Amino acid sequence: MAKLETSVPSLPPQTLKERMIKVGPGFVVAATSIGAPDLLASIVVGQSYGMTFLWAIIIGTIIKYYLNEGVGRWHLATGTTILEGWRSLGRWATGYFGVYAVIWGFVYGATAAMASGMAMNAMWPVLPIWGWAIIHAVAGFLLVYTGKYKLFEQVMTFLVGLMFLTIVGLACFFLPGLKELSWGLVPTVPDGSLYLVLGLIGGVGGTITMASYGYWIKEKNWTGKSWIPMMKTDAKVGYFITGVFCVSALIIGAQFLYGTNVEIRGDQGFVTMSNMLADQFGEPMRWTLLLAFWSAVFSSLLGVWNGVPYLFADFVRTMRMKKNKELADKPVTEKDPMYRLYLFWLTFPPMIMYFFGKPVELIILYGVLGSLFMPFLAITLTILLNSKKVDRDARNRWLTNAILIGCIMMFGLLGLTELLDLF
Repeated sequence: MAKLETSVPSLPPQTLKERMIKVGPGFVVAATSIGAPDLLASIVVGQSYGMTFLWAIIIGTIIKYYLNEGVGRWHLATGTTILEGWRSLGRWATGYFGVYAVIWGFVYGATAAMASGMAMNAMWPVLPIWGWAIIHAVAGFLLVYTGKYKLFEQVMTFLVGLMFLTIVGLACFFLPGLKELSWGLVPTVPDGSLYLVLGLIGGVGGTITMASYGYWIKEKNWTGKSWIPMMKTDAKVGYFITGVFCVSALIIGAQFLYGTNVEIRGDQGFVTMSNMLADQFGEPMRWTLLLAFWSAVFSSLLGVWNGVPYLFADFVRTMRMKKNKELADKPVTEKDPMYRLYLFWLTFPPMIMYFFGKPVELIILYGVLGSLFMPFLAITLTILLNSKKVDRDARNRWLTNAILIGCIMMFGLLGLTELLDLF
């Protein structure tokens, strides 16, 4: 199995201050995992239920942290990739991922670029949405194709900063009282809202991109078990930021839209809401929300363009390792032909959908596979991180196992619901 080692090893930081200085992949995780659908879902829930589900966002953030931390710990504790871990479980695991990645990449490639185009068109309507979509897709392609991770991380950090200024800044404008916030911390599930709660918890913090985390920490030259404390700090920072963004969106929905009948579902909802803010508070508020919308969707696009091709290239490598043993010592890089092939797949073929829409059958299959990916990740991490493949001191503790098992049950229920909805 391929070892994630580099030629110039470095010593891990020992103090919290030193670790905070080295945080980087956590910013990438935060920027990638928070897209327009996540923010909009939080706003819609706030509009319908006020601060009632603040607790659900916090729980969702904690669950996603443990999943993300599990991926990073596997990479550091074993020196192998998550794809190699899945391969060790049997062909069912890698086969599932292969099917999922091809379908997911095509649909996401279209939706992410179109969402970015919609945000830019709302600010500068000098080009149609599809024109801006092409520009964003190609810009992401060129940035990632260069293979310069440091530049990519700097861009993502800038976008996180922009999201913080806009989304959190707007939330500060609508801050609720302490009493209302405290009510939201008490777990309550109003009648008929169970699946909404589960969906909100599951929607916080990304899906397939979490599996890319190990490749991002490899780019930082973090290798070996001694880097696990650093990785945990980095992941905590990333999911703290993620939680703050989603809570901020909930506050905006609860304080600005609660009790109204305004329809803000779909990506167009941000445009509708920005016009409402402009009418009530002036044009700067409109631009603030639109910048938040754009930074959220474009950072997600860039994160997927950089992270998921690693997974696909590694998938191809692990499939070929049985016939070519030399591949076991050749970890994938951003210049791997399969990496660039999948980057091309994300960018150019989906442009067809800019003009012809999304085939219904493809969307249905994408939705089902998506709803089943989280329990798949939780199940495989539970098996792998309790196995003898991992040294005892790096295996799951009881709390991690409890959270992963709860995650399996929750996401399994959501996946079953998605399947039953097909019939």
